Amino acid sequence: MNLPQQIEAILFWKAEPISIIKLSTLLMVSEDAIRNGLTELEQSLNGRGITVVRTQDDAMLGTAKELSSLIQSIAKENISTDLGKSGLETLSIILYRGPISRTDIDYIRGVNSQFIIRNLLVRGLIERVDNPKDSRSYLYTSSIELLSHLGLSKVTDLPDYEAVSKDINATIES
Repeated sequence: MNLPQQIEAILFWKAEPISIIKLSTLLMVSEDAIRNGLTELEQSLNGRGITVVRTQDDAMLGTAKELSSLIQSIAKENISTDLGKSGLETLSIILYRGPISRTDIDYIRGVNSQFIIRNLLVRGLIERVDNPKDSRSYLYTSSIELLSHLGLSKVTDLPDYEAVSKDINATIES
């Protein structure tokens, strides 16, 4: 496989922004080679349903702008459906333990939570914030809108907050 294909596979798997430095480290090539590979990937995706979205330091796969209205209509449909058990479970973990990394959420739940987290983000129930310990990753926390919807002024007002938070922390530390 050539470099653009390798980059595409990583961006698809990650499903969130990844730094050019991290791509360079993972693929053991220079940052300039990554930038060139991203340009080649952009060109090969031209006219397709996905595109490369990038800043100076990060890249990710996204929807082609020509299809944004289609995706918006599907997103509206997803927002109107129930969260389901997995959504409520993930939301509870974020409420009682947040800010928390996706890796820790996956560890607690025992499954990949990427789709659920994206769904909660789209609904405005959670927010993604920079990780102060690792600038290459993010943490997830409850949004002000969620707290307002629940009638809470702060997360510590949740029922049994201290006990549940302690149990979740013990799960992560074990």
